[in-house]
Amino acid sequence: MMHSVREIVLPRPDDFHVHFREGAVLADVVRHTALQFGRALVMPNLKSPVINADKAVAYRKAIQEVVPVGVDFTPLMTLYLTDQTTSDDIAKAKQAGVVAVKWYPAGATTLSDHGVSDWRQMDAVCAALAEQEMLLLIHGEVTDPHIDIFERETRFVRDILVELRQRHPNLRMVLEHITTADSVEFVQTHGTKNLAATITAQHLLNNRNHMLVGGIKPHFYCLPILKKETDRIALLSAATSGDSRFFLGTDSAPHAQSAKETACGCAGCFTGYAALELYATAFESVDKLTALSKFSARFGADYYGLEYNKGEVLLRRQPWDLPETLPFGETIIRPYHTVSGQLDWKCITA
Repeated sequence: MMHSVREIVLPRPDDFHVHFREGAVLADVVRHTALQFGRALVMPNLKSPVINADKAVAYRKAIQEVVPVGVDFTPLMTLYLTDQTTSDDIAKAKQAGVVAVKWYPAGATTLSDHGVSDWRQMDAVCAALAEQEMLLLIHGEVTDPHIDIFERETRFVRDILVELRQRHPNLRMVLEHITTADSVEFVQTHGTKNLAATITAQHLLNNRNHMLVGGIKPHFYCLPILKKETDRIALLSAATSGDSRFFLGTDSAPHAQSAKETACGCAGCFTGYAALELYATAFESVDKLTALSKFSARFGADYYGLEYNKGEVLLRRQPWDLPETLPFGETIIRPYHTVSGQLDWKCITA
């Protein structure tokens, strides 16, 4: 492949799915995203989850306090959906500026134990979301322990999402961090103004062989888990197609090195430190760099009904070695790496 393009100027993009954590590590995580993105949709699965408007406001304030000086960055807040969430909670969240509610099936992923135990009991909340014009963000995996982990997303789409959309046709939904060709096809076939999907960089760049062949690579482990090469190709085709129903959501999810490199390692890839570079690498692999602008800075904003960010970011062809570790509060994080440990693109932020 000829690398004739030396620089890419992008409208300042949005990350519509990111995990910032809390406390001592917050500043170390937020700065990476704030330097590249104008806005980020912040997930609510903290140790004490963001289950009401007051907690969302407090968390937003904590994030704003650690944004690097002089950087224009807006955190977009989400509410954590539980069995106890009420229509009144939804109305108060809307008044507080919360833009979406995140549905974790209980036990589906990191810090999801407070999630919904029976999705059929969500009707009142879903009706309130539609009335308030707020979005439902979906971690689309079933949690039945008898279902193979590589089949859980497909089973969710087939067994739950179809019926959920029939019950709530006016509710705007995002199927988060899709990982399968089946999900791509479902969105392409059934997606309307009320259904879209985010795609991560790791699912565009890797398949499950990268995680498992030659020894387990814990920093490629995330949920939903990496799938087959045919799934990766389908995701890459969707992301670079110009179809506005697919847009950027990193699902960047930091964990201390000691929590990843252990007998029962946590799920999550920390990609936020090089998010745009990773997406550029994926898009360039299929000669679709020109499609990155709308995928990263237009389609998501349009779906959420937001004005476009002001300003631009510059990506320059500047090969660099990825850092082995990064600060993470009082400890360190070993971030997600490409297979080669290098990237050809560098985001110029100053």
